[in-house]
Amino acid sequence: MSRKLFGTDGIRGLANAEPITATTALKLALAAGAHFTRGGHRHRVIIGKDTRLSGYMLETALTSGFLSMGMDVMLLGPLPTPAVAMLTRSMRADLGVMISASHNAYEDNGIKLFGPDGYKLSDDIEADIEARMASGDASQLAPSAQLGRAKRIDDAPGRYMEFVKASFPKGLSLEGLRIVIDSAHGAAYKVAPTVLWELGADVVAIANEPDGTNINAACGATHTALLRDQVLVHKAHLGIALDGDADRVMIVDEKGEIIDGDQLMALIAGDWRSTQRLAGGAIVATVMSNLGLERHLGGIGVALHRTSVGDRYVVEAMRRLGLNIGGEQSGHIVLSDFATTGDGLIAALQVLAVLIKAGRPASDAGRVFTPLPQLLKNVRFEAGARQPLENAHVKAAIAAGEAALDGCGRLLIRKSGTEPLIRVMAEGEDQGVVARVVDDIVAAVEAATK
Repeated sequence: MSRKLFGTDGIRGLANAEPITATTALKLALAAGAHFTRGGHRHRVIIGKDTRLSGYMLETALTSGFLSMGMDVMLLGPLPTPAVAMLTRSMRADLGVMISASHNAYEDNGIKLFGPDGYKLSDDIEADIEARMASGDASQLAPSAQLGRAKRIDDAPGRYMEFVKASFPKGLSLEGLRIVIDSAHGAAYKVAPTVLWELGADVVAIANEPDGTNINAACGATHTALLRDQVLVHKAHLGIALDGDADRVMIVDEKGEIIDGDQLMALIAGDWRSTQRLAGGAIVATVMSNLGLERHLGGIGVALHRTSVGDRYVVEAMRRLGLNIGGEQSGHIVLSDFATTGDGLIAALQVLAVLIKAGRPASDAGRVFTPLPQLLKNVRFEAGARQPLENAHVKAAIAAGEAALDGCGRLLIRKSGTEPLIRVMAEGEDQGVVARVVDDIVAAVEAATK
């Protein structure tokens, strides 16, 4: 079965336009409820959200659908995506739902689903849910006497914060560290500064005043200029930037320079290898991760397995191969010793633990390898328009780029799984060649979209 609604990270789009409407959210809840209603026990659904204005609309529609299926709904309010995954398992729920469009602007929203094990759903389950939505079968609606009940879980933030703090090594403290934390006006705006403060840090909290429309606006893991500036202003030891749902993280060193997901994975993997915590002698990364990471890991005897872009594919490979570190250059870091999905706050704490033990500043210890020159550009095209990658001139430009990088780099062209974008990425030993290859392909794609 194929999927049309679900992308690489749930269902996502412009809020109050299909498929992110109250009507579709209701249908999704009915279909997901039908799929996960098994046995005679009282079924339970966990629903969390970020701070977008449209979250109220989707939360209400989803709740109505699940209640009509006879499922009890536990409402968490604004909490990170990994908190939903954790609480789905902890509260023995049949299904977990996160309402978020991650790093996108507030106009967008999305819905992510987690199974009772806390992992994102497989392609097959998502396809089955879509098929149920298309059929419109309401035969499984609960009798009136068996409708579900909704309840707010007021202590959910505290449960998640204790879970996160338990991942930080006992005997270590953040005392003496000044940390700037950018919560992107998103789901972690309360829990992230509190966790760092409770572990002893001198915390400077920024982008922690959500108003429904400012999530990810010139802040967070995808817009780090604010954090970089504030680290320098406050003379902080480092800065931490989360995205809207806090499943990804970027670190800024004391000089205001970015430490991306590739460097963070290398840092944690090296430490875990030296302490014999690295499972399977390997980690998982996506096709976007820098060749410099792969070469560095090979030099210390750690293998790198690559997957398609999307943390769900990283997690699937980690589970299949029995590995406990995986992630993306963008800052999705999955540490399966602690969590079933990317958790920006837990990843940040693991990085801090390594830095504390090393006794070196982030600008030194965080630069684990020298990345090869890499350039990524995005080309937006109208959804439903002709597919530019099928254009003959685009294919010719791609072939020429592959020839230019043969033996000294690589080229990756792909459609975004969450937005109408063509992503053009090249890397290689010659920065000039990389730039020329990317620019030529981008020009061809742009011409094909006009």
